[in-house]
Amino acid sequence: MKNKTSFLPREGEAQPSRCPDNSAFKQQRLPAWKPQLTIASVLSSFFLTGAFCLTVGVCLVLSANSVREIQIDYSDKCSDCSKLRENSSNWNKECHCSVNFTLKEDILGDIFMYYGLQNFYQNHRRYVISRSDAQLLGRNVNIQRSYCAPFSTYGNGTPMAPCGAIANSIFNDTIDLFYNHNSSMIQVPLLKTGNSWWTDKNVKFRNPESYNLSSAFAGTARPPYWQKPVYLLDEEDERNNGYVNDDFIIWMRVSAFATFRNLYRRVRRTRLFADGLPAGNYTFHISYNFPVTRFKGRKHVILSTVVWSGGSNPFLGIAYLVSGTAATLTGFVITGIHLKLRKKRTYFQKQ
Repeated sequence: MKNKTSFLPREGEAQPSRCPDNSAFKQQRLPAWKPQLTIASVLSSFFLTGAFCLTVGVCLVLSANSVREIQIDYSDKCSDCSKLRENSSNWNKECHCSVNFTLKEDILGDIFMYYGLQNFYQNHRRYVISRSDAQLLGRNVNIQRSYCAPFSTYGNGTPMAPCGAIANSIFNDTIDLFYNHNSSMIQVPLLKTGNSWWTDKNVKFRNPESYNLSSAFAGTARPPYWQKPVYLLDEEDERNNGYVNDDFIIWMRVSAFATFRNLYRRVRRTRLFADGLPAGNYTFHISYNFPVTRFKGRKHVILSTVVWSGGSNPFLGIAYLVSGTAATLTGFVITGIHLKLRKKRTYFQKQ
């Protein structure tokens, strides 16, 4: 049995110290800087922050207001097609409508065409997760284990490509723009590629590897509400097919609000439209396929320019204005409190 006193220091031996080493780090003698919050520094920070935010906010609001934008609601003007699409058995019947409008002034610069949906809620949890990211990367996965149900497989076991509620409900109206020039209809050239984010096009979406797309998607079937299989979304451009189709990629980025717009096309600046859209009469030719009556929705076509700050959304500018106003008002309140307390202190000192 060991002696319990063997660990105690013997007589004459120095007892070890538990104090930290006498260094600048362990004794906390390192040089440091501590801000001194004087009334001048506090007030200057509030007023400078307010001035900066107000300046940026005014610039952003003026920039957003300088955007030229035309928004056309075609829900009522295509009411006959809307009634036809309410019956799901008419999915294979084509329906077309036209919407006329006039540009009183030229719209110069790059012009973007958007489609807008109103009262379409994409932020439902089951809708947002109803997709297979592994499938969209071109991998051979078992989608029955994903969140795509009930849009994962058909009754005979054939998997859907792509699967999920988001892909199944893709916006599939076809919109063409025509310019009425000298009693003739000239189709405005529109760019259908280069509209999606680079990261989506090259990182998040890929087609299965095969010598051609039709064989890559062999053994799969299109979603129930689609009119074409995924490898025939763009019959004019083979590179814009499958999971890397720009319209499909843009739709798969769901919106947080019930009213939103997605980029559809860009005006190609060539010939008559080299500088933009000239003033005159125009016509939208629409192939109506996307029903909105059941959820009391509306559909729009938007033609818009862009500026250095983006589109016509003034939210960021308003946010800066609110922040700048709040900082400036806070500075004035602190100034008033300081002056009031200083007067009281001076009064009691005189007493």
